[in-house]
Amino acid sequence: MVNNMKKEIIDKLKNDPKFLNYLRQNSYWYKELNRNPNKYDKFIRDMKIKYKLRTIDKVDNFVDSVDLITKIIDASNE
Repeated sequence: MVNNMKKEIIDKLKNDPKFLNYLRQNSYWYKELNRNPNKYDKFIRDMKIKYKLRTIDKVDNFVDSVDLITKIIDASNE
């Protein structure tokens, strides 16, 4: 990784495969985090949006799953 990037940021990135994967797919973040480590929170937000890991995304997935199960049960009862 980039030498100037803070060790704390590097450790956080290495500890989660999703972070590393997102960083590799969006290499401009190497430069951003190297120049301004305070953008780490923005990096995390962007990654969560991309991989749909926000709370709202999880709720939507749950609602979709319940809807699918309901439709299957309704179809089997007919």
